[in-house]
Amino acid sequence: MIDKIDFAKQGGLVPVIVQEEGSNEILMLAYMNEESLQKTIDTKLATYYSRSRNELWLKGETSGHYQHVVHMYLDCDYDTILLVVKQDGVACHTGEKSCFFHKVL
Repeated sequence: MIDKIDFAKQGGLVPVIVQEEGSNEILMLAYMNEESLQKTIDTKLATYYSRSRNELWLKGETSGHYQHVVHMYLDCDYDTILLVVKQDGVACHTGEKSCFFHKVL
């Protein structure tokens, strides 16, 4: 099914929504290229593509806050990925559990 993702159409990257197993809390939004997607599938550890550093990024490699992939879903258009993960520690680099902690409404 992942071969239906048209990375070229999206500039080589697809958005990834990361959700915590059990609580269903949205933890973060990241991006994957083909290589990071394949590494994630092979290792069951979330690996993303860092747009700021222009390199692969194994979530937790520095912090120890790994994301263990439980499920992976593609949306109806095959252009967004949903990862359901078991989160070690916190997801946000600020120390918050989720990157979505700035309440607007």
